[in-house]
Amino acid sequence: MTSQGVPGRVIPELRVALIGVGGRMGKALQAALDEVPGAVLSGAAASARSASLGTSVGGAVVTADLAQALRGSAVAIDFSTAQAAPGNLNACVAANCPLVLGTTGLDDAVRAQVATAATRIPIVMAPNMSLGVNLLLKLAELAAHSLDADYDVEIFEAHHRHKKDSPSGTALGLGEAVARGRGVPLNEAAEYVRHGVGEPRRRGAIGFSVFRGGDVVGDHTVTFAGIGERIELSHRASDRMAFARGAVRAAQWLVSRPPGLYSMQDVLGL
Repeated sequence: MTSQGVPGRVIPELRVALIGVGGRMGKALQAALDEVPGAVLSGAAASARSASLGTSVGGAVVTADLAQALRGSAVAIDFSTAQAAPGNLNACVAANCPLVLGTTGLDDAVRAQVATAATRIPIVMAPNMSLGVNLLLKLAELAAHSLDADYDVEIFEAHHRHKKDSPSGTALGLGEAVARGRGVPLNEAAEYVRHGVGEPRRRGAIGFSVFRGGDVVGDHTVTFAGIGERIELSHRASDRMAFARGAVRAAQWLVSRPPGLYSMQDVLGL
C-alpha cells in the first residue's frame, strides 16, 4: 500500500481486531480506523447476543469467536464489558496479540489478571483514551503536587443515562492522579457518598460527584477550592471519536513494544 501524494512510499499495514464492535465505541473505532492510512480491520468480535453477528464490518465478519477474530491481527482494541474482560485477556495472551484495553469498571481481580497478562503481551490500559483527558490527568497531578491539603478537591463527572459504572473510570483515574500528586493512597482520601447530616468535610479528602442523564458523552472537572480562590480543570467530550482516535493511536504505538503494562501517559510521552 502506498500513501496518497507520495508515490512509492510504503505505509506499514496495521491489522486491528475490534472487540465489542457492535457498541457505540465499536462504531466510533471503525470510523477512526478509516482515517488512518494502512489501518485494516482484520477481525471483529461481539457478544453471542449481539444482533451484528454474521454481518460484515469493514470487510471483517462479526463473530463471537474471539480466537477467530484475533487470527492474523497485529493488535486488538477492547471496548466491550467488564464481565467479558477476563476471557478477552486470556484469548489475547493465547494469540500473542497486543491489547489496547479501554473497558472500564474492572475490579481488583481483573486488574490483577491484566498485570499477569502484561508479562506475556504488551497492554495499554487507560480509563480514557482521549488525548485531552490524558493531558488533564497530568495537569491534575501537577496541581495537586503544588497545592496542599488546604485546597479541597472535588471531582465531578457527567455521563449519559446508560453508563453503568459510577464514578467513571476517568473520574477514578483523576482521583488517582490527585492522590499521587499529594503522595497519599486514594482509598484513604476518597469520599464517594454524602447523605444526611454528618461531619464537616475532612482535610485532604478527595470528593467525587456524579451525574447521569441524557446523552452526555463525558464531562470531567477537577476543582481545587481554597480560601478566596478556586481552580478548575475541565474536559468536555462532545464526540466519541476523541476516545476512538486516541485508542487507534495507542494501537499504532503498542505493536512495536515488548510485553508490559502501559498507559496513555506512556503513549503520549507524558
